[in-house]
Amino acid sequence: MHGCGNDYVYINGAAEQIPQEEKPRLVRFLSDRHTGVGGDGAIFINPSHEADFEMEMYNADGTRAEMCGNGIRCVAKYVYDKGLTDKRQLTISSAGKIKYLDLTVDGENKVSLVKVNMGAPILLPAQIPVALPGERVVNAPLNVDGQVYPITCVSMGNPHAVVFVEHVGDMDLEKIGPLFEHHQVFPNRTNTEFVEVVDRQHVKMRVWERGTGETLACGTGCCATAVACVLNDLTDPSVTVSVLGGEIQVTWDREQDLVYMTGPATTVFEGEIEYVEGE
Repeated sequence: MHGCGNDYVYINGAAEQIPQEEKPRLVRFLSDRHTGVGGDGAIFINPSHEADFEMEMYNADGTRAEMCGNGIRCVAKYVYDKGLTDKRQLTISSAGKIKYLDLTVDGENKVSLVKVNMGAPILLPAQIPVALPGERVVNAPLNVDGQVYPITCVSMGNPHAVVFVEHVGDMDLEKIGPLFEHHQVFPNRTNTEFVEVVDRQHVKMRVWERGTGETLACGTGCCATAVACVLNDLTDPSVTVSVLGGEIQVTWDREQDLVYMTGPATTVFEGEIEYVEGE
């Protein structure tokens, strides 16, 4: 399944009993676009005692991640389309944090669009985390390989560094992305968004996701981008974020301090794959 091209392999964790210690290796196998299925990672959809379902997300390199905005929309589509629930308002937990989702269903009773209450953005550096001084990291200079970039740091349950550039299409993400991801100021590594502001309601964004590389979209990255735009007074609180795989709508409700993300969720194919544990 994918959300604006951000694709993951989805596995019903209630039906497939996979040892926890085996999951990172399985994810690396599944995510390989040459010898596996291919994807930006894998997501297990599990039962939950605190929400309707749990999302257990892994990056393509087998590392755990706290949250995925595109992924959680696809989880909602999966459980509804598969008849695991008939609710059109869901709660889904990921890394212990609960998100609230509203589903839009088409004429064939399939989910076509999902709106997610992503909660409040985290701006305290220690909680993002980013090892820079001050109460917020907004338009702060960061030396990356001899060049200084102004960064704004936000966590949407996972860390993001947002960099505003004049022409996002000119960025060599294969070169610069890993330098941001592994920079010493990010103790848990970081996702990095490179953003070109079109106008007050529209921006273009490319993203380097930690543990994966450049992806066609990042839901939490779109949310972090919208928050960073407002903090730098570059856009209105509601903005369309154009990514390589499509468009995602984000609104930061300043009064409630809640970020809402709306975007599509698409099933590509279903199947089975042979996998031998421990090889």
